[in-house]
Amino acid sequence: MPFWFVFEIGLHTRLFLYVAWLLKGVIGADVRGHGLICEGQPVTSRLAVICGTSSCHMGISKDPIFVPGVWGPYFSAMVPGFWLNEGGQSVTGKLIDHLVQGHPAFPELQAKATARCQSIYAYLNSHLDLIKKAEPVGFLTVDLHVWPDFHGNRSPLADLTLKGMVTGLKLSQDLDDLAILYLATVQAIAFGTRFIIEAMEAAGHSISTLFLCGGLSKNPLFVKMHADITGMSVVLSQEVESVLVGAAILGACASGDFTSVQEAMARMSKVGKVVFPRLEDKKYYDKKYQVFLKLVEHQKEYSAIMSGD
Repeated sequence: MPFWFVFEIGLHTRLFLYVAWLLKGVIGADVRGHGLICEGQPVTSRLAVICGTSSCHMGISKDPIFVPGVWGPYFSAMVPGFWLNEGGQSVTGKLIDHLVQGHPAFPELQAKATARCQSIYAYLNSHLDLIKKAEPVGFLTVDLHVWPDFHGNRSPLADLTLKGMVTGLKLSQDLDDLAILYLATVQAIAFGTRFIIEAMEAAGHSISTLFLCGGLSKNPLFVKMHADITGMSVVLSQEVESVLVGAAILGACASGDFTSVQEAMARMSKVGKVVFPRLEDKKYYDKKYQVFLKLVEHQKEYSAIMSGD
């Protein structure tokens, strides 16, 4: 067997173990008293999303569910006795960096964020609040739409030939323009999550609540857009480094402190914050989602035209 093949298998196995530890520290939290729909539902109603450089969407089921464009099902891969499906979006966090850092106003953004001792994204979030006027911040992108597959689509289309798209560009190159492009990119990633959820539900999953972890879950705008665009509440773990909790859960089970992984998850995972969706904005995001789906439909049409005789 070639060395590179063994290396790739080993790398994927280590990554999968890391993900499994991370999600054990998130998905099984005791949510009582937080007003969440999933409180009275089985753990299979929860979707865990690891969002960082890329994003992974992990849902479990009692019976195997085959979802086109989504990995799995894998038995007992994350929670013993349950089947795991894993959807994903390639280079989500990296996409945000790419579009922000490539904008002409990026040096100005860096200087102003440094002057305030803020990260560039904290500064952009506050800048969006300044320019939103009377409407919710998400409405700033009414004429700007992004298809986020600059590195191909992993789920649910599984099409590595897809490219990124931006429609609604203007000649402006100021900080307002950069902030709105950043917002549209964050929204596009959230629409991609919605696309994956719809594919999973069409195949048989029933999802009501999102559990976010990873670097992007520390960005309030990213979290809020996921809540508003999916129409689902988002739960954030009390422990920011959820992988440590997941590893501790496995250790506690191995030492006999708990009788099952499920019991350990419920006892050791804690809810830190809950972000509820603004349901009054549903009509707006439904319209943007229609545009989102049209973008990839049109891209395929363009490709067919260019590859035809």
